[in-house]
Amino acid sequence: MKKLNILAGLALVLLAGAAQAKDWTEIRIATEGAYPPFNFVAADGSLQGLDVDIANALCEEVKAKCTIVAQDWDGIIPGLLADKYDAVVASMTITEERKKQVAFTDKYYSTPLSVILPKDSPIGNTDPVSFNGKTIGAQGGTTQADYSEDVYGKAGAEVKLYPTADEANADLVNGRLDAVVSDKFPAAEWIKKNGSECCKMLGDIPGTQSETGIAVRQGDNDLREKLNAAITAIRANGTYDKIVGKYFDFDIY
Repeated sequence: MKKLNILAGLALVLLAGAAQAKDWTEIRIATEGAYPPFNFVAADGSLQGLDVDIANALCEEVKAKCTIVAQDWDGIIPGLLADKYDAVVASMTITEERKKQVAFTDKYYSTPLSVILPKDSPIGNTDPVSFNGKTIGAQGGTTQADYSEDVYGKAGAEVKLYPTADEANADLVNGRLDAVVSDKFPAAEWIKKNGSECCKMLGDIPGTQSETGIAVRQGDNDLREKLNAAITAIRANGTYDKIVGKYFDFDIY
């Protein structure tokens, strides 16, 4: 009788698990929309960029209907946890701190942190002591913000955090900052398109290479594995390289 009760209990657990399983034929995805060239709002109001293209390619690979929405960076993880969407494809760096809240897929690109400066800046290297007494900007809630506060701030720099990278860059242009710490690829894109007259790339910060992944809720392991398989597939079939080639003339993986 005890065996029968145990078996019955196991059956109920399995049935409950089956009832809760999702087929993921529809996936809601959030991106920031303020981090070109990875995600931005085009003139026609559409979301575009490498993150958006990757998200669409993954959805096509898993044969899912996807809806992509813009979400401010500060609320992007809370929105995921509140079930406003199912995944975040927004150039989110994989960190141990974020892993306490969300689960990540395998990486879909890697990037180091870099420093950008006014062209006439006397600062010659990224060593923290070079920024003693200087004012550094970074987007809040990011790895570059953490690095700026933990390393440059402790070396005597004043660190100012901004809601978006564009706002930090604008203060650099207007002379309110001595430097901005950013992921290398969007920083290079900004200099090429908007900051070439005023600013320059100082260089990469040694030891800051990090991986970017897709965030999902910790309980949605089936979605995470589905997306992992899709990342592998688009890397193998050439779709990934075609997307990256639209934005960069070098490998970012």
